[in-house]
Amino acid sequence: MSQEEGQDARPALAVADVAEEANKIIAEVEKVIVGKSETIRLSVLTMLCGGHLLLEDIPGVGKTTLAKALALSIGGDFRRVQFTPDLLPADVTGTSIYNQSKGDFEFKPGPLFGNIVLVDEINRATPKTQSALLEAMEERQITSDGVTRNLPEPFFVIATQNNIEMTGTYPLPEAQLDRFFSMLSLGYPERDDEVHILGQQQVVHPIESVEQVTTLSRMVSAQHAVRELFVHETVRGYIVDLIRQTRGHPQLQAGASPRGSLQVMRAAQAHAAMRGADFVMPDDVKAVGPYILSHRVLPKTDLRTRGASSREVISNILSTLPAPVPTAK
Repeated sequence: MSQEEGQDARPALAVADVAEEANKIIAEVEKVIVGKSETIRLSVLTMLCGGHLLLEDIPGVGKTTLAKALALSIGGDFRRVQFTPDLLPADVTGTSIYNQSKGDFEFKPGPLFGNIVLVDEINRATPKTQSALLEAMEERQITSDGVTRNLPEPFFVIATQNNIEMTGTYPLPEAQLDRFFSMLSLGYPERDDEVHILGQQQVVHPIESVEQVTTLSRMVSAQHAVRELFVHETVRGYIVDLIRQTRGHPQLQAGASPRGSLQVMRAAQAHAAMRGADFVMPDDVKAVGPYILSHRVLPKTDLRTRGASSREVISNILSTLPAPVPTAK
């Protein structure tokens, strides 16, 4: 499917249609990613919100397979770029090359011009290249030689970083981490799941069985439908109270910004839509809060020393924060 075909008429999707689209994509991805239903669901949720995903994980657990399966299921263009210390910003965004036959410069798009872009080991590139990527993620466009070019829709970046081998890396600062909608991890599979994986891939990789179950146009329409889902004022207040609890928390050095509030609301809208509801409940906020906020707060040193995580702090806040009575329109 061409970019133009994917962006033509965008019929409005009902909430039930959003849930159906999401479930079809999840079912296709589960053909190749075994035993990670929650991570798959949250990845699809991130895509429905128009956000970007940061996967902090070890090599070999299926990050590339996840990205490829998502691209295949929506009929999107998949691109992969390996970040290295010698990678330049133009290697990611694209550059103009002189065409001798035409006697003019011609723009050669970089790997960002895809629907689903896997950025492997983002923390191995220099901050300058990281910034070029993050700017494109935020603005959804690239400017080269004075010409601004829009990135395709939908545009979904999945960036990975290895949280074990940190030698020769440039860790993302908190301000840049905040640009990612969610931060997830696949992790090791359970024993039975790993046995299943061995049998599944003995002869042929199951990625070949993934089918396109929706279109780029319907995915963009689903993203618009998520934004229109009703959020009662009391639920918005509940989200703000959650964010304010992270600021000045005894276990956190810094809390979440207003961008965190917006992203939690958007994630709660998508979570509600994926279960077929037409309004957001406090339980939707509780379900997504830890995954949207854990990388937006800065834990104190003693918390990390004890082996605890920011996600646990967010979960604890949600467990004690009084929730409003669910209210429809």
